[in-house]
Amino acid sequence: MGISTELQYATLDDLFLDTKNPRFSRANADKNLSQEDVLKLMKRWVLDELAVSYLESGFWTHEALLVVREELNEKQRLVVVEGNRRLAALKYLRRAVKGEEVPKKWRLLVDNRKVPEILFNKVPYILVDSREEIESFLGFRHVTGIKQWSPEQKAHFIAKLIDERGMSYEEVMQKIGSKTSTVRQHYISHRLILQMEDTLGDFADLKTEGRFSVMYLSLRTHGVRKYLDIDIFAEPAAAKTPVPKTRLEALGNFARWLFGTSEKPPIFADSRRVDDFGRILESPKAIKYLEGNKSPRFDYAFQLAGGDESEIEHLVNEAGTNIQLALSRIHHYKNSEDIQWAVKRLGVDVEQLQNGIRSIPNQ
Repeated sequence: MGISTELQYATLDDLFLDTKNPRFSRANADKNLSQEDVLKLMKRWVLDELAVSYLESGFWTHEALLVVREELNEKQRLVVVEGNRRLAALKYLRRAVKGEEVPKKWRLLVDNRKVPEILFNKVPYILVDSREEIESFLGFRHVTGIKQWSPEQKAHFIAKLIDERGMSYEEVMQKIGSKTSTVRQHYISHRLILQMEDTLGDFADLKTEGRFSVMYLSLRTHGVRKYLDIDIFAEPAAAKTPVPKTRLEALGNFARWLFGTSEKPPIFADSRRVDDFGRILESPKAIKYLEGNKSPRFDYAFQLAGGDESEIEHLVNEAGTNIQLALSRIHHYKNSEDIQWAVKRLGVDVEQLQNGIRSIPNQ
């Protein structure tokens, strides 16, 4: 049957939230979550905006939930694979209507409003044969489409297709409509986190939450790949363990520098400095400094790596351009005391610049 074309209806009690939702972190996805646990995890997913729409316009049939019939809590249930936010919003809304304990914003939504029971008794859904049948839709919608998941959620979904379905990068790419290189980098990033969990004794102490995207971006840099000895072009079988055993100590350093711990923050917080981090890890001198200090400073490591050389070159070139512009007009103001003073100061600064660098042979 695949995906049914028949629209069906169920009561709210007959529909169950998906405990395997890719939007959950791996730590939560691996737990045996109850429906109440799932609702609590979804509390911050901006559900009230959906509820406002339902109160104003009802539950549109074109937003029908995509459902599979599978075993949950030892019984066959209608489990929502796509549309969990919509279902959770309805569940919180009904609790508010019944006067049950909910956050204040939900009580305010229903105050002095008559909420039709049909909203909870006739929820539209479409039945799907299996999760596999809906994977292409999920991949396009949330990995490359308009309602994208976070990088960590995308990586978790892609890894499931590869590790559980046995797909290749190319097959995943065709299924979700992404580039093979993007699929590969998400997969290797996911496997790298798993390797950290398996091999680093202090992994639980790392502050990984919210930093997955920074790690994902860092794998684009030559310095990070070289330091960890990661083959960014590895096929899935080889990429399951991205970092070789000989570089596990480096992996521990990398994780602590990037994520930070309960005692020390990461060495940089701004994701825009990922490329600078990569440049640092290309420099043996900067690496030696990082590895030999308990509280290394990012900017100093960047300086050791020669990271500010291009910026200084840019400043000097810009100054030279401004001088040339001034030369073309300065003869009009040769008697100006202010300009005379500025030129003298410039001369002193240029002399100091020349003393601060090695002499450049005449061309």
